[in-house]
Amino acid sequence: MTLKLYFDFLSQPSRALYIFLKINKIPFEACQVALRKGVHLTEEFQKDFNRFQRVPFIHDGQFRLAESVAIVRYVSTKHSLDNNWYPKNLTEQAQVDEYLEWQHNNTRAFCAMYFQKKWLIPILTGKPTDPDQLQKYEDNMDSCLHTVETIWLANGPYITGNRISVADIFAACEIEQPRAAGYDPTEGRPVLKAWLERVRKECSPYYEEAHTVLNKLAAQGGKAKL
Repeated sequence: MTLKLYFDFLSQPSRALYIFLKINKIPFEACQVALRKGVHLTEEFQKDFNRFQRVPFIHDGQFRLAESVAIVRYVSTKHSLDNNWYPKNLTEQAQVDEYLEWQHNNTRAFCAMYFQKKWLIPILTGKPTDPDQLQKYEDNMDSCLHTVETIWLANGPYITGNRISVADIFAACEIEQPRAAGYDPTEGRPVLKAWLERVRKECSPYYEEAHTVLNKLAAQGGKAKL
């Protein structure tokens, strides 16, 4: 039975998982969930699809799993992946996992929060975020991006050193997100910019495919509507 991936391309981890599965040639049925329409908020969705009412998640036959990092590990084990994207070697895998664990309270938290406060919540509520509060969110994000550039990318061209991995995919998808709110994460960060360009190239054409929606929003300089 074919794996089903439920996702929305406006979701950062959705994009990361989509790219990861495509690159590793893992067959799956693409099931898009229109978050903007609120279909995930119904009791039916919670009962029949995902108890957490979020994306991404998978159905693999009768088995259901949420949380993008857990899905990466499950799929990698089931399909016996052993490559740079998610290696079996203990220390190499641990280095990938180190970033995947770190990102939750850092790259993902700060980039997503800025995106939500600057663009998404004002669109949904019709009320802009207080400028002083928004500046704090931007400062937190700036600090996080500085850490990515000066620590995670200090010892090689990729997050874990000399080889690209799924850690780079997740990092890039999160760092792309503020572009929809009119913020360029690479401005004044040459190391980060060069790394992001490498990731885009290495993950082509799936990277561009997954970022089609976000690129359209970004082209409008933070003034796009849902």
